[in-house]
Amino acid sequence: MAEDLSFDLVVIGSGPAGEKGAAQAAYFGKRVAVVEKEPEPGGAGVHTGTLPSKTLRETALYLSGHRARDLYGVAVELDPNATLPRLMARKSAIASAEAGRIRWNLDRHDVRYFHGAGKLRDAHTVVLTKDDGSEVCLDTKFVLIATGSRPRQPADIDFADDHIHDSDEILEIDKLPKSMAILGGGVIGCEYACMFAALGSRITLVDSRDEILPYLDGEIVRQLVSAMKNLGIEFRQGQKWGAITRTKTGVQTTFGDGSTLDTEQLLFAAGRVGNTTDLGLENVDVKPDSRGYLPVDRRFRTSADSVMAAGDVVGFPALASVSMEQGRVAVCHAFGFGYKESVSELMPYGIYTIPEVSTIGETEETCQKKGIDYVAGRAFYKHNARGKITGDVEGITKLVIDAKTRRVLGVHVIGERATELVHIGQTLLHLGGTVDLFIDMVFNHPTLSESYKYAAYDCLGALAKRAE
Repeated sequence: MAEDLSFDLVVIGSGPAGEKGAAQAAYFGKRVAVVEKEPEPGGAGVHTGTLPSKTLRETALYLSGHRARDLYGVAVELDPNATLPRLMARKSAIASAEAGRIRWNLDRHDVRYFHGAGKLRDAHTVVLTKDDGSEVCLDTKFVLIATGSRPRQPADIDFADDHIHDSDEILEIDKLPKSMAILGGGVIGCEYACMFAALGSRITLVDSRDEILPYLDGEIVRQLVSAMKNLGIEFRQGQKWGAITRTKTGVQTTFGDGSTLDTEQLLFAAGRVGNTTDLGLENVDVKPDSRGYLPVDRRFRTSADSVMAAGDVVGFPALASVSMEQGRVAVCHAFGFGYKESVSELMPYGIYTIPEVSTIGETEETCQKKGIDYVAGRAFYKHNARGKITGDVEGITKLVIDAKTRRVLGVHVIGERATELVHIGQTLLHLGGTVDLFIDMVFNHPTLSESYKYAAYDCLGALAKRAE
């Protein structure tokens, strides 16, 4: 009896968008297949990006004694011959466990999992090419492209050189560098700058802009820059780089003003591109943009009605959390489930620097641009009992509220557990609540969550001063 290879949905890629989109469709009884060309499911988030880098961050915090320095005066010296694979001993175990969870999730939803490269023959046929070169045709009503993105590699930079890296393979270097130039002051560049600096590398972070992470609240950025400088990170901002050449001792970067920077290694972390080559997009008349990203409408449909795309492959905001929602929303619209019709416009950002940063909603700067009458209130970790206990003296919880309605407009947190704490404020933003709720709430003591109450008091104090 011939195998039934007809499906309601075929998903190409098993990262956050692909997994959640497939599971959502299968949950409502659709026959679903997932095609993944890599050895294990999970995409860059599991194997080269999100989880591995966060594993290194935790390793850096633990081995460097960073969290204990202000508390106990601990001085920790790493073995100068320590290798990243040794420091990342947990990475493989975590990646394996997460890949296993994805397989389990797909299996419990009765999703067929195929290993091989997927390519569109037409709008309703995906050709699966297996490792042995054999081909299988999967017929489908809809296709969801969730192939993610990869680091941008300019042609004039020799990434084959073992001293020059992109963000996908930086964690495979043999040993911790004594010095490293990081080109690109975005999220990836800032995160790796903090990790390697905490492990003892001398880091120079270079960015062509005058300010890193310009979409964050300015006060939070200034606090982050101060903390990064305390880690020993040197900043070269407003600098455009030119030639990158290998020297006897490492890598030399030449800047537009003629100055140079010599470091042992270099990480290029300026931009990513969509994974859209060899997908057969020309067969369905779908054209990626200049960065390889797929244009989609609010339902995540491409120009071919039966072909959808979600996750990093569609570009901004390229967050795993948002990619999951995009995958779910795409299939709900495709099959008319009437379940999840849109991705929330209120999206939290989590930046795993040292200290970490998380933010959602309006900043002081966006309020000023929009002409919103606002006040801001702050609570400092150094005044918080839990902050004192953990030794985190750099943290801030900041609220931005509407001066007339007292409604919370924005939440910005820098410090320990920022990416967890932000969700308390996020709930209030979604509900349209006022800052008074934080005054009324009873928080466990001692906790960092208490900082919301004192940031709220600060907001009310600012309003009182204005009234006077």
